[in-house]
Amino acid sequence: MKPLLPALCLGLIPLAAPAQDAGLVIHGGYARAADPRSGAAFMVIENRGAGACTLSSVASDAAERVELHTHRDEGGVMRMVKAGPIRIPAGARHELARGGDHVMLMGLKQPLADGEELALTLDFGPCGTVRARLPVDNKRMPGHAH
Repeated sequence: MKPLLPALCLGLIPLAAPAQDAGLVIHGGYARAADPRSGAAFMVIENRGAGACTLSSVASDAAERVELHTHRDEGGVMRMVKAGPIRIPAGARHELARGGDHVMLMGLKQPLADGEELALTLDFGPCGTVRARLPVDNKRMPGHAH
């Protein structure tokens, strides 16, 4: 069984490599609860790579559903709505922030508590996936660095 383990581990390396090769960097992230059953995650995504990358979905074992959301002005009223994929050009950055694009967590399996971490997997399609662990900070206000 031992000779199989290194082979299996080597087989996983290509799955992780595309995101690193694409130059995708996540920073400034945090998560917070909206209520005991829902929450949101915010971060800055930098594309330091040579080509555009598109965030198509986000997954987490912490919630039943994880979706990309944004806010839109509909008849003078700001509403939160499901967002489509987010394209990040080469050399650009995109902020997922309160009042704008963000990750919405619905059907939390347990409430997001201060001091815990939220594990997310961001899917950038051909650019690969990025795993992130964000601190839960329910007291953080928009614009305050962590």
